[in-house]
Amino acid sequence: MPAGFPDFRLGTVLATSFTGTLSERQGDAVERIPTPRRLIDWLAVYGLAVDSCTSAQLDLAKELRESIHAVATAAALQDALPASALQIINDLSAQGRASAVLTPGGERRWQLSPTSPVEDALGVIAADAISVVAGERDGKLALCASPTCRAAFFDTSRSRTRRWCDMNTCGNRQKKARFQANRRRTPGSAE
Repeated sequence: MPAGFPDFRLGTVLATSFTGTLSERQGDAVERIPTPRRLIDWLAVYGLAVDSCTSAQLDLAKELRESIHAVATAAALQDALPASALQIINDLSAQGRASAVLTPGGERRWQLSPTSPVEDALGVIAADAISVVAGERDGKLALCASPTCRAAFFDTSRSRTRRWCDMNTCGNRQKKARFQANRRRTPGSAE
């Protein structure tokens, strides 16, 4: 990854990982795809390699990201899904022309069209969001318990009680804060 940009927060669910390209939404937001090049890098990590990306395509990607976040948040809270966000997700899913292909090793890969590969990649992400929100996978949408994050994530834990989008960031930060607060309250714990 190029220096100067925050690392990607990678997950196993394409759509919710994509929403994670903007983190700390309720605090000091961290934009992880601030340039077209960074979107290209992120797409490549998920097997959606494209050669180029325009500023307009980056704007479209961010619009999709925010739409998925809005719909996933509503679904996690069991609220009505926002119509404008649904329209963006549905439109991009319908416009995508990517094809799933099977490799000789038995893995699924995405084949993007040569004429609109970024839009095709966004269509794959939109279709993944539809699959997640529609309940077609074993798991449930949840929101990170961190008050500064509130990222939507897909909980596949056995009990479906996971609290953090990422234990290595939000979970550890919250546990550390709780530990330090307890140390301050306990007399004689100062060194």
